[in-house]
Parts: sequence; C-alpha cells; structure tokens
Amino acid sequence: MAKIKLRIGDNEIEIDSRDFYVDNHTIGKVIENITMLLQESSARIMPYSTEYGVGESNALSSLENAEVYEPEFGEPVFVPLNELHGKLLILSKNSFFDKPRTVSETVNELREHGWIVNPLDASKILAKMAFSKELRKGKQDDRSFYFVQKELLAN
Repeated sequence: MAKIKLRIGDNEIEIDSRDFYVDNHTIGKVIENITMLLQESSARIMPYSTEYGVGESNALSSLENAEVYEPEFGEPVFVPLNELHGKLLILSKNSFFDKPRTVSETVNELREHGWIVNPLDASKILAKMAFSKELRKGKQDDRSFYFVQKELLAN
C-alpha cells in the first residue's frame, strides 16, 4: 500500500494505492498528472525533470512537503506501546475489525501497514480496548477474537 500526499499552499491531495497500483516506476507519472490538474486549477507549481529515480533527485524533491509512504518497499518500523492504541484505531476505522480477529491476525495486519509490534503488547492493548468497549471480545476454543459490533437500526 502506498500513499502520496501533495500539499501546495492550502490545497492538499492524498492518493492511496488501494484505489490503484503505484510503484517506483509509475509514481513520477502520477505526480506529473496531478501537477497538470493542479496547474489547470490555477495552482502554481515549479517544473521538474521527467527523469524519475529512486534515492536521487527526483520529481518529489521539486514539490514542497511531498510525502511518499510505501511500506511494502521499506523496512517496517517498531511501534512503541504508547503509540499502539492509535495504530489499532486506524485498523478499526479501516474496517479491519468488522470481522472477528485474533491477536496474531492483528499483528500481521499491522505489519502489512509497515508497523512491527510485540504480540504481547498488542494483546494487552486489545484487551484494554475491549474493556473500554472500543472493541468487543469473544472466545472460541481458548482463542480470543476482537471485533466491532455493528449497531442495528430499528425501523
């Protein structure tokens, strides 16, 4: 999953690769197309070379405040215990807990997002989230599952 965030003045555009595939070879073309659209919308953008490279002066360096996040191409980062709750909330907002999930499934999903967590820490935070009713907890065959209970609408 890649995220491209371009901020020009007060305008910000965010592109998520869940919408389409972006790799190191196509990222320059994506940025070029966005730049053209912004120019048509009267945004002032500095021109840049059409040669795109990784780790060298490239199209991203010509854009102020541009960020690229590609966890599948980078090394995952360790998440300290005090930041883990926020990362789990991100999973929850992205509907990960719409189905019951085990601690190991949660740890694997966090890794897919580029975050390494201690399974024991994840278990503790998930239990606290269940206790505070942010998530629900269920058990089956000595395995705990965490999920979000959808509210039923009465007609």
